[in-house]
Amino acid sequence: LDWDDIPPSSALEVISEEEAVQIIAEPLIPLQSSTLRDYVDHSETLAKLIHLGVDLSQVEKRQKAGQLLLTLDFEKDVKKILLFLKDVGIKDNQLGPFLTKNPYILGEDLEALETRVAYLKSKKFGQSEIAQMVSRAPYLLLFSVERLDNRLGFFKNELGLSVKKTKDLVIRLPRLLTGKLEPVKENLQVCQVELGFQRNEIQEIVFKTPKILTASKKRLKQTFDYLHNIMGIPHHMLTRFPQVFNSKLLRIRERHMFLAFLGRAQYDPAQPSYISLDQLVSLPDEVFCTEIAKASMKDFENFLKTL
Repeated sequence: LDWDDIPPSSALEVISEEEAVQIIAEPLIPLQSSTLRDYVDHSETLAKLIHLGVDLSQVEKRQKAGQLLLTLDFEKDVKKILLFLKDVGIKDNQLGPFLTKNPYILGEDLEALETRVAYLKSKKFGQSEIAQMVSRAPYLLLFSVERLDNRLGFFKNELGLSVKKTKDLVIRLPRLLTGKLEPVKENLQVCQVELGFQRNEIQEIVFKTPKILTASKKRLKQTFDYLHNIMGIPHHMLTRFPQVFNSKLLRIRERHMFLAFLGRAQYDPAQPSYISLDQLVSLPDEVFCTEIAKASMKDFENFLKTL
């Protein structure tokens, strides 16, 4: 396919550098009518970012990201940020995907970025932990030291966790530092008020399964309702196996009903035929059937047809 044969996708066509400069000087480039691809031939920055593996079609979906990239000079603005990211521990092959998700970091002040990393180090996060957090929560370093500090304080105080456990929590789910706090507060409220967990139980649940803090409230309530009110699982058992809340309710229901049909739905650890919640939800169908239900896959499939 010859690019020259393709009609320009906008009125911008091929333009001289003087015209390009004027366009860039205008604060809002009409990116809705044009794609960043149109600028690649004229922008060393865009060409090099593509070479790094940045997906421009994704970048232009992000608010004002396209305009930002067009105003940056690769040697002057971009290079130092790339070197900084490599220092933080983002590997060469991760740079493209990282900048696709967070192109805004290229417009950040380098000193501000370094201060945020220094703050995390001062809180005793190790180099590899910081690298892991930044790659899993790409927006992390856009947030000020004050915000990061407030967040760590919130989780420590709200959950009554030790400093070490708070660190462990955000290493495992770094988006807790970047996402909104309202849903987290609401989920904590739901666990305590509507589901009736004690504070120390909530602490344990969140520490084992941080995702609960950002899960859908509706799903949390439905899953709890089924486990507690239909299957009769007490709070202390749910606290021991909170991973069950990450499972699909349909899977829990199908397997529980199959076990009940076979007379094997026994979730009391004091009983010899006890089945743990972990075994109930985490095993593949084959293993669940043969080892837990003591039945064949065919039996299970036939049973599901009757539901």
